[in-house]
Amino acid sequence: MRLRTFAALTVLAAAPLLAQLAAPNASGVSMGHVHLAVKDVQAQKHFWIDSMGGTLVKNGPLELIQFPGVFILLRQADPTGPPAGSIVDHFGFVVKDMPGSIAKWKANGLLVEQTGTNPNQSYVTAPDGIRLEVFGDPNLPVPVQMNHIHFFLPKQDIPAMQAWYAKTFGGVIGKRESVARPGNWMDCDDLPGVNLSMSVSETKRAPTAGRSIDHIGFEVKNLDAFVKKLADQGIKLDAAPRQIPNTNLKVAFLTDPWGTRIELTENLAPAQATESSARR
Repeated sequence: MRLRTFAALTVLAAAPLLAQLAAPNASGVSMGHVHLAVKDVQAQKHFWIDSMGGTLVKNGPLELIQFPGVFILLRQADPTGPPAGSIVDHFGFVVKDMPGSIAKWKANGLLVEQTGTNPNQSYVTAPDGIRLEVFGDPNLPVPVQMNHIHFFLPKQDIPAMQAWYAKTFGGVIGKRESVARPGNWMDCDDLPGVNLSMSVSETKRAPTAGRSIDHIGFEVKNLDAFVKKLADQGIKLDAAPRQIPNTNLKVAFLTDPWGTRIELTENLAPAQATESSARR
């Protein structure tokens, strides 16, 4: 079982330096996107573009907010609740200039919290109660980058979750050190562009569907062949592959055994990531 250090975690070497998704693993999988169900799309755009440094791009009619290693997608909805209490409690980024980022967030009136003993780790809260964990790394080759998705589940379920993500998506089982509390280690799986962190919850968490973090997304090579492989493994889809009109994007949906809704995409990224609006 491989141990991850913070230095390795922040670099995520498989992720390219520009705002693109990471190269896929041997299973044809990499991190793709996080899809948020939000009350006010414009308020979310302001947060992810102006406060976090994302770039608004389009894949046909679809708007995506682009970061190195991930896209943020927004859907106007009345979420059933914030991520807190859900199986996916939060996700995390790394920034190059942590002090400057904190100053900017506070100047924008955002809630900033430090929960551990490390001053190089904080949470900043977006609208709809979406808490983003942020680490600082002055050696980061880009201003901001995708880092991790954090699951909370009963202790006895963690080995099974690690095994499921390893078998289903080619995740590499390991452990990573907590940045908030150095010296503490948590179980995880690694996929290109993201660490899937797993912590213990004393209670069973709610599924993600309908919450403000509605689902996570993995980009896959050859979606039709990939879902056939899932069927051979006995994994049932929530929605079969379909083409999104006026794009070259294909999507399918499934739910993991713990209630995490997952979108599979093929060709999520625009053919040319042309900036249509950024840091407005």
